[in-house]
This record gives sequence, structure tokens and C-alpha cells, in this order.
Amino acid sequence: MGLGISWHPDNRCSAPSESSLAIPTTQLTSTTRAEDSRDPGIQHRKRKCPLARAILGTKMAAAKSTPTDSLSFCLAQLTAAAGEGLGGGKDTATNETPLGRALLALRTRHVKAAGGIERFRARGGLRPLLALLRRAAAAGPAPSQAGAGSAPSSVESAASSGPSPSPGSAPSAASPATPSPPARLRKTLDLALSILANCCTEGACRAEVRRLGGILPLVTILQCVKTDSIQNRTARALGNLAMEPESCGDIHSAGAVPLLVESLTACQDSQCRQSVVRALRNLADSPQHRLALAQQGAVRPLAELLAAAPDPALTLALVRALLELSRGCSRACAEQLSLGGGLGPLVGLASHPKRAVREATILILANLCAQGLVRPALGNAGGVEVLLGELRRRRGLNGASPASQQPLVRAVCLLCREAINRARLRDAGGLELLMGLLRDPRASAWHPRVVAALVGFLYDTGALGRLQALGLVPLLAGQLCGEAGDEEEEGREAASWDFPEERTPERAEAGSFRSLQSWLISEGYAAGPGDISPDWSPECCPPPPEPADLTSPTPLRTPRALRPPGRSPTASAAEEPWGREGPALLLLSRFSQAPDPSGALVTGPALCGLLAYVTGAPGPPSPRALRILARLTCNPACLEAFVRSYGAALLRAWLVLGVAPDDWPALRSRQARRSQHQHQHRELGEMLLQNLTVQAESPFGVGALTHLLLSGSPEDRVACALTLPFICRKPSLWRRLLLDQGGLRLLLSALTRPAPHPLFLFFAADSLSCLQVLVSPTGSPAVLPAIPLDLDPPSPCLYEPLLGPAPMPAPDLHFLLDSGLRLPAQRAASATASPFFRALLAGSFAEAQMDLVPLRGLSPSAAWPILHHLHGCRGCGAALGPVPPPGQPLLGSEAEEALEAAGRFLLPGLEEELEEAVGRIHLGPQGDPESVGEVFRLGRPRLAAHCARWTLGPEQCPRKRALALVGLVEAAGEEAGPLTKALLAVVMGVELGGKGPSLDC
Repeated sequence: MGLGISWHPDNRCSAPSESSLAIPTTQLTSTTRAEDSRDPGIQHRKRKCPLARAILGTKMAAAKSTPTDSLSFCLAQLTAAAGEGLGGGKDTATNETPLGRALLALRTRHVKAAGGIERFRARGGLRPLLALLRRAAAAGPAPSQAGAGSAPSSVESAASSGPSPSPGSAPSAASPATPSPPARLRKTLDLALSILANCCTEGACRAEVRRLGGILPLVTILQCVKTDSIQNRTARALGNLAMEPESCGDIHSAGAVPLLVESLTACQDSQCRQSVVRALRNLADSPQHRLALAQQGAVRPLAELLAAAPDPALTLALVRALLELSRGCSRACAEQLSLGGGLGPLVGLASHPKRAVREATILILANLCAQGLVRPALGNAGGVEVLLGELRRRRGLNGASPASQQPLVRAVCLLCREAINRARLRDAGGLELLMGLLRDPRASAWHPRVVAALVGFLYDTGALGRLQALGLVPLLAGQLCGEAGDEEEEGREAASWDFPEERTPERAEAGSFRSLQSWLISEGYAAGPGDISPDWSPECCPPPPEPADLTSPTPLRTPRALRPPGRSPTASAAEEPWGREGPALLLLSRFSQAPDPSGALVTGPALCGLLAYVTGAPGPPSPRALRILARLTCNPACLEAFVRSYGAALLRAWLVLGVAPDDWPALRSRQARRSQHQHQHRELGEMLLQNLTVQAESPFGVGALTHLLLSGSPEDRVACALTLPFICRKPSLWRRLLLDQGGLRLLLSALTRPAPHPLFLFFAADSLSCLQVLVSPTGSPAVLPAIPLDLDPPSPCLYEPLLGPAPMPAPDLHFLLDSGLRLPAQRAASATASPFFRALLAGSFAEAQMDLVPLRGLSPSAAWPILHHLHGCRGCGAALGPVPPPGQPLLGSEAEEALEAAGRFLLPGLEEELEEAVGRIHLGPQGDPESVGEVFRLGRPRLAAHCARWTLGPEQCPRKRALALVGLVEAAGEEAGPLTKALLAVVMGVELGGKGPSLDC
């Protein structure tokens, strides 16, 4: 036991550099003679030279192993000291010196060896080590507020009230209020704490220390012994233990946080401060623990140290700790960081040359933006420019993931809630950056947040003009029916700090309600005090509705059950739902209130977005959307834009007819869901078209439409002609514009040209049908010759008697077909049927003397109706024979062959009968629109007129009508004359070739 090793009083080490203090050993300390015999190198040297054996024996005798080289001896000394205690009356030469040697060997040799920590734990070394720490803590001086060894849970927080040592004091000097511990106790604690801190780097040891109750002794030492070196090692051990969630909770419960904060403000040693900062960082492992740390004053000392421009190592430790503490930034954290003067240094560190410091600092600034109270000060310190620049840089990197941009996007959007930061953001190019995010499909999850941020610029005329020029309106319209993002809801403390909260005992969270109420009323968000609940905030609840328009439809009112969460049930009866589309609608409403909103809102994308929301919302749409549409249709400045963009036709197709662009040409599954509210949508569409009619028939509207039709571009003239039947009801107006000034001719001639709009042919079919109703309001016009859809019952057949075994009368003539078939006939009856057969059978041709007359180019099916017609059959049904069923082509069929033969043989009656048969089979009431083009391809004027009448008939559904017109245009090809003449005849109710309007160009 008495080995007489001297102890140097300054033999101490600090936590960050303990790994560099390992003492090299010869490894003979644990090697027995039997083990030595297994070393092949040593045996070789012994056999090779007797002198070498002698020299080796001398060296081995000199390096004879000591007791501390044995782990068992060190553990025995540790156990004895833990059981006997320090200062128990034993002689120092026989008690402390062996313990000190054992502790030194454990720290520098056994614990640092490979697998040494595991062996130390497996041999039960942690229990006596913790017992030794308990006795050492009890033997040391204790502060007045708690006895030695007592639990420090009652220690009050002294994070910001404790006096700081003077700059000239020694780094290891004890606090003046606490006497320095004896040198023996200090040295024992230094070594024991160092060993424990090293052991706690492994998870199994951390769990064992917690099971053995080792946290409370460490907190007691932290409370009682104020020497920097001991505080350093204690903080390091606690920081390692805090890596386990269970141990972290126990450390908080033991009251270690105020003591760590006190140590941070009292010590002057940089390494000790780093250990304390690291311990605080590891203790911030959950939202509850981060809040507890902030409430106990752990943030302000960190900010003050950061403002003091510490050394690089401490700077890195501070920013890492502040990053953890600012996650889900609490109000207490933001307040302390701001009061500690940390905002300016953080902004300055955002350009630090070291990447770890720079990135951690930027994330801290982003986290701070969650608290409205600190955002104005952060903007004054230059945080807006820093966050914008970093977000712009990351978006410019090709390999940057969206996850790396998410906290910066959130921070920039939160900065838009204060007027002072909005001005800085606008001047720094933030509007362009936000618009870039809205255009980026990869950032779709952030789009609702960005749109909500842009609401802050609602009354910034310059910013709104810039946003409109950048194309915000169509993007907002696209957001109305977009998918909801994954962004979390912001808390009350993230609300705008332009109206700070008034924390009163009665209602601490009510906010500056009176000032907010006054501002909302003055800015138009609310009509009066009764419209605002104390729980209202511009970020999470909607502004009260705008004054209702007299033209707003009543069927689409919002049910009262859709009151936003948090609103008082006694609020105004006019409140509206505020879903995810609320911010976009609010901005669109603001744009619609401009004197001339046509350039931005009366466009195809904007109207499609609004109509898609109105007709596709899962519940009743927001009345604000309906008011936007009503406001636009009532504005005379928007009339020409509605005409040019086919807006009126779109309103009619989508709302009145129930056909959206996505439903054309194929119906979608959502058509059934839309049909449930089709009646309400139809009423809305008719109301909006009536608004446009009022504008069109006013003196200003007449002049605008006349100017478009006569002096506009070719595209504008066609759009005007197409729109006029929808918005003009005065006969004098539409007759002058469409008939006298050639509007109808322009529309018909444009059918075979490249379509200027995806729904152009649908619009055109609907427009021509509406014009037909205007021309003949009492009924559909009669198109001559009218092909009956239902023929009379078949009349008796006069040709069948010639086909029986005993024909009556007997045939005196046979016609020979190319197939060799002989068909009986009567010469006299055939000669009187047409001039062709009269010349052939009764004239000077050779066939007049022949009994077997050949008929070339006829198949049996095509010849069958001709023979029936020659013998006087009318309506016997023979004409239906060569007509193929629907779905089969008519070109090249036997029906086309029969029609060609009827014309060749000068049989106009048969031509009419064959055309009637084709129309009956292919153009009946239940006919297929695709058959219209097939019939038109036969090139028969009567059939073309019938195709046009079937297409524009009022009994046809709009979709079939449009599909039929598509087929007609495809069948007409470049030869538009027959089609335009047929459509004109049907629209105007005149006969082809008769008197009426013409299409002479």
C-alpha cells in the first residue's frame, strides 16, 4: 500500500485535451513470465545471443511492473477509498497517494485502452467511482443555501444575477463567495470526474450511471465546488450523460440548469465555457426541455458571450448551442437572445469563413423569425438581406434539395408580416424570389405559405403593381384548387408584431385588440367593431367580407357552420369561411378592385382558376370568389377583355352548360359530382352573362363591340363575332353586327382555320345554336328539303310480282349486271322512269332491240333500289337496302354506289329516297355525332344541309353538337364552301340556293 509516489499539485487536465495526456507504457506491466514466453520476437533474441538475453533480463528487471498497472489493484484502491471516505483519520502516505496513483492510472491507461471503458464497467468500477464522488462532494465546502451532499433542486436560478469575475482573475480561481476546496480533494475530484466523463462517452456506461443514481452527485459537485477545472469536468460529464433522453430528463429534474448557467457567467476559462455550453446544448433535446432552458435564463448568457467576440472554438460551440435552443423558437428564447445583444453578432457571423458557423448561424436567424417580437429588430440588424441572399444562393445550386430551403422559405414568409421588413424585402428583390417559388413546381408544398405571405402587401400599391407585372394573378388562380401543402400551422406568437400584444392578467393572450380593431376598420378588413372577435388575427383568420354586391347570386351562400376556429359565435353574421384558398382570394379581390383589372384577371388562366374553384370546391365556395366574378362582369373596362379572351363563351360553357375545358372532348368522372350543383352554377352563369349583356348594350359597349368587329385584329374580329350571340339580345344590334357587317361570315369562315382557342369549336357550335334561336325564337327553322326522320309505313311494292315463279305481267326485258345476275324488268315501265332509260330502251340505240340489256358498274345491292324505282315503287323500303348500319363508313359503300347510279341514270326521285334512307339510319334522334362527318363526306348538298340541321338543332346536347361540328370541319377539309353554306342556311332558316344572306367574300 505504501508505494511512495509523489503527487504534483498542478497535475490536472481539462476535458477537451484529456485524450492528449495518455502516458506511453511498455505493455510489460500486464505481461507475466508465461505470457512473455509466448512472444516469438523475445524468444528469438534469447536463443540468438547470450549477451542479448542478459541485456533483456536487465531491462525487464528495471521495468518491473507496478501495482497500478493492474486494473484489479486500481479498482481495489477505488473501492477502499469509496468505503472509507476522505479525511477519515488515516495517514495521507498510506491512503491518498495510492488512490491518486490508481485514479491516474485509470484515467491515462486503463480507460483509454481499447475496450478499456467496457472492462471498467464490467468489473464494477462505476459504483465505487460514484461513491467516491459522493464522499468527495460531501467533504467539500458547500454554499450557504444547501448543505453538502444535499439535492440542489432548490437552488434558485442565478443565470443573470451572479457576479462575473474580474478580467484579471486567474482562470482557476474559485468564486470569492465559496472557499477553495483542499488540494487533496480538488485533485481527487479532477481525476474521478475525468474518468467518469470519459466513461460516459459510451451508451452502456451512461445507462449504468443513471441506474446507480450518479446524476445527483454531479449536480451537487457543480453546486458546491466552484473551481474552474472541476466545473469543466462536471459539465463535461453532464453533457455526455445528457445524450440519453432519460438521463437528460433527470438532469433537468435535479436542477442542473441554473448551476450550469451560473458557471457559464462566473468562469473565465474558455475550455470550461465550452464544456458548459455543450452541456446546455445536449440538454435541449426536446421542445419541453428547450422551453425550460429558456425560462431558466440559459439563452441570454450565450448571446452575451457571442457578442463578446470569443475565440473560434467557443464561437462554434455557442452557435451550435443556440441552434438547438432556437428550434421551435419560444418567446423566452427570442427575448433573451435579443436582450443579450445576440442579433447583430449572429447577422455578422452569417458571413463567417467557417462553413459550420455560417450555416448554423443562418438557421438560428431562420428559427428566430418564428417569434414576431424579434422580427423587427432582426430586420434592423440586416437579417432580411442575409436570409434572402442565402435562400437565393441555395435555389441557385443545382444539387440543393428542397429540404435545405424549407426553413429559409418559412423565415422569409414570416418576415413579410411586418411593414418594416416588407419594405426591406421588396428593396432586396424578395418579391422576385417569392414569385420564383410560386412558379417552381418542386416548391408546391410551400405555395400556400408564400401566397399567405404576399397578403402582407395587400395595400402596398407599388408592390402589387410589381407582383402583377411578374404574373401573380394566374398563379393565384391556379392556387385556388391546388393541393394543400405540408406546412405546419403557425402559433399565435408568430403573428405580426406591428400590433404587439398587451399582456394583461385578465387575458394575457388577447393582444392589442383596440389598436388592431381600429386598423382593421380603417384598412377595410372590417366594416365595424362587431365584425371582429378578440381572437381574430390577419394571419390565421379571414378578414370580414367585403360589402355585398347587388348582383351576387343568392343560391351559393356559405353555411354558418363553416365559422373559422377561434372565432366568437357572436361575431358578425356576414363572416366567411377562410380555407386554404382564403389568401389567394383576398389578393385576387384586391386586384379586381382596380379601375381596369382586365389585363390581369380577365384572361384565360385567371378565369379558369376562378371557375374551377367555384364549380369544384368540396363545399360551398367562398362568396368572395363570386363577388370577384360579378365585379369583373359589371366593369365596362373589362368588356373587351371578356370578348378577346372568349371569357363570355367560357362562362356559358362552364357554368350554364356544365362543360369545363378538362371535360372536352372526353367527359371526366367529376362531371357527376358537378351535376349535383349544376342548377346553382347555371343561375350564376346566367347572372354573369346578364351583367355582360348590360355592358354590351350600353352606348359604350356598342361602340367597343363595333370597333372590335370592324377595326380589330383578325383574331379579335372572330372572337367578337363568336361572342355576340351570348351577350347581345337586341335584334337591331346583333343583326347589324352579325348580318349587315359580316360577323357571321367571319365566324363561319374561321371554322376551317387553325383554332385560336382549345374550345373554339365548342364555343362556335354553341354560338351558332344561340344565333339560330335568336333568328327563329318560336321554333327551329325548316331547312329545305327536310329529310324526315321517321318515314311513313312502307307502301306496296310493284316490282315483287316480277320476281315470282309466275310473274305477272311477264317480264319482256332483263338487265345483266357485272356479276352475271339477270334482273327481270318491264320495258315500258322502265322507259318512262327517266330520260336516260327512255333513250336507252325506246330510242335508236342498239339496246332498244335487245332483250338482255347490260348495266355496267352496279352491284346487286346498288341495282336493287334502281329496279324498284323503275317499276314505280316509292317508299317500299328498297332504298334502305344498300345503306350500311351506323358505325360503318359510307364512302365506298353500296349506298354511295346507288346514289351515284341514281344520278347517272337521271333518277332524282331515287336520289331523294336514298338520301332519306341515309339520314334515317345515320342522322336519327339517337344518332352518333361521329356519323355526321361520314354523311357529309358523301358530298350531297341535301345531306350537308341535313348534317348542319342535326348539328345545330336545339334538341341536341351541347357536347354532341360540338362533336358533330368537329366532324363536319374535319370532313370539309380545306373546301369550306359547302359547309359554310349549309350552316348559313340552317342558321338563317332559308333554302339552299334560295334568297337570303350569302357568303360571297
